[in-house]
Amino acid sequence: MQKKDNAFLGTEPVGRLLLRLSVPTVAAQLINMLYNIVDRIYIGHMPGSGNLALTGVGVCMPIILFVSAFAALIGAGGAPRASIFMGKGDPDSAEKTLGSCFTLQAIVSLILTALLLLFAEPMLMAFGASENTIGYAADYMSVYALGTIFVQLTLSMNAYITAQGFARTGMLTVLIGAALNILLDPLFIFVLNLGVRGAALATILSQGVSCVWVVSFLCSKKSTIRIRRENLRVRKAVVLPCIALGAAPFIMQSSESVISVCFNSSLLRYGGDVAVGAMTILTSVMQFAMLPLQGLAQGAQPITSFNFGARNVGRVKQTFRLLLTVSLIYSVSLWALIQLFPQAFASLFTADAALLAFSAKALRIYCGALFIFGIQLACQMTFVAIGYAKSSILVAVMRKFVLLLPLIYLMPHLVSNQVMGVYLAEPVADFLAVMFTAFLFRSQFKKAIASME
Repeated sequence: MQKKDNAFLGTEPVGRLLLRLSVPTVAAQLINMLYNIVDRIYIGHMPGSGNLALTGVGVCMPIILFVSAFAALIGAGGAPRASIFMGKGDPDSAEKTLGSCFTLQAIVSLILTALLLLFAEPMLMAFGASENTIGYAADYMSVYALGTIFVQLTLSMNAYITAQGFARTGMLTVLIGAALNILLDPLFIFVLNLGVRGAALATILSQGVSCVWVVSFLCSKKSTIRIRRENLRVRKAVVLPCIALGAAPFIMQSSESVISVCFNSSLLRYGGDVAVGAMTILTSVMQFAMLPLQGLAQGAQPITSFNFGARNVGRVKQTFRLLLTVSLIYSVSLWALIQLFPQAFASLFTADAALLAFSAKALRIYCGALFIFGIQLACQMTFVAIGYAKSSILVAVMRKFVLLLPLIYLMPHLVSNQVMGVYLAEPVADFLAVMFTAFLFRSQFKKAIASME
């Protein structure tokens, strides 16, 4: 029998339900972004060495992003499967998924911790640390690595809270960590004079508290599915489908560092430091702008997964249509604002007149296909929500590796302005990826509906 705790996913009006689940997930995304920005502001204001310290910690970010992608591999893959099992009225399988993934995530975290402690310095040098910044980067990473298990379990297991429809509880996970980190940063950095080590210590302690919050909830009677001792064994038949489904989010997140290196190397060749600096602004605008879309998709995931498992065809179709409509309205509106007021967006990240003017021009090009990106995200996240691992991996690989990477190097040779040609790779890749994704989704979604009927 299904527990009444999450039965509302199959009965409450879809529109109201999507609003109820999406608002906390969007808020969680924004809170997470905010406290990352505040963290860097504190580091940048360290007396005497703020600029070098900020640069050193910035070098750590691609590594941290890659490491955190392993939480997406296991959490973002396992949570939809747990939702599907709950929709089928099979809480035992859902709890086996949760338990196996919890143990697997802990094992992966310990392996990653060891690798970071052993090889942090050569990795940091490979990602752009210099003799002037390697000290700060190594100091930050040596402390941060010790808290890898907290970061991994928090990110991964929080997905299972949201997957049950407890989006507000999932938001509180992020809020608790963010608030504590903002309070501890100035204490450790300035009062105790720990510098970047203090910033890293504040981060892992905050994540440690969030981790305790998440695990406590999943072990309590408040949770529809619970972490139980008998389910902690890693079962290959359970975790392999989760990893397959989580491969697409893993590719999307882990590939960001590779894409960043390719963009920067190409821009440095054709446009120098100004072009590279503008790229930082463009990606920051894009990441910040995409947060509501990602939060909306995360809010729709438990509704789609639960009703797919329950074979409720009408609600699965309705959820996708609503997700697609709202996503398109948002992406078209945002595209229009960027095209009309690019300087307003760029000025959030720089006050330098030359960089601002250059970035405003580049931003219009870089975000040229943003108006249809709502289609890409709605289709891709629905693939994940219904457990279509192969399709979700295919669209992720197609956009990042098959299209974007070659276009970064090809486009400068096809247009007169080579620098703008590099930026043009993004909208061209996005347009082609959306066409491919929409075509694939149309055929695969029909098969999914047929399987339910």
